[in-house]
Amino acid sequence: MPLRPRVLATALVLGSLALGAAMTANAQPQAATTHAMPADGTLLSVSATADARRVPDVATLSTGVVTQAADANAAMRANALQMDRVMAAVRAAGIAERDIQTSGISLNPNYKYIENAAPAIVGYQASNTVNIRVRDLSRLGKVLDTLVEQGANQVNGPSFEVDKPEAAYDEARIAAIKQAQARAQTYADALGMRVRRVVSISEGGAGFPRPMPMMRAMAADAGMARETSVSPGESTLSVSLEVVFELGR
Repeated sequence: MPLRPRVLATALVLGSLALGAAMTANAQPQAATTHAMPADGTLLSVSATADARRVPDVATLSTGVVTQAADANAAMRANALQMDRVMAAVRAAGIAERDIQTSGISLNPNYKYIENAAPAIVGYQASNTVNIRVRDLSRLGKVLDTLVEQGANQVNGPSFEVDKPEAAYDEARIAAIKQAQARAQTYADALGMRVRRVVSISEGGAGFPRPMPMMRAMAADAGMARETSVSPGESTLSVSLEVVFELGR
């Protein structure tokens, strides 16, 4: 009986020690967070965009055949025969199989509309379209002309691009980060502060504007056959960054 008060006192001491240890452990993350961002620090968010320019080396275009006939089967058969000639011309022009992709095949009725009467089907239209990539731009004009000569009655494009753009994008990234650093330094100087460190960097979507191609028929003299002339121009590859800096005294 006399020992019970001592046991109780010992339990209270142990409980107090455990509670103190728990409070100390819970306080540590807060101290670390406060240390990560000094009280005298100021965050500055800077946007920067930089460009790299390259001459395109690849062209993409779509081409195909549209045919019409009185019945659906005839429209599809005529389209297949004409499209076979176009595809043979594509392959003969040196376009690799990996650069040829069917993008759409369709068959639709043609209607005749009469007032106060239901539309009547008067025929069918079949369409077959492929996307092709031309890697030798010096032959692009000749490829376009050959496609039309062999029966293609739909041609859209071309659009130009850089086949391996990563080096150009890296060039733009370096220019953008230098621009952001210079801009942060300008703010720091104006405020009588200094740039302490970079807190974060976020890259937005890379932009790749494609110039509008210039296409025209040209001939060296009246005795030569005309050939479609295409000018790829110059493409601009852009990178946008959002950089957060810490400024301080």
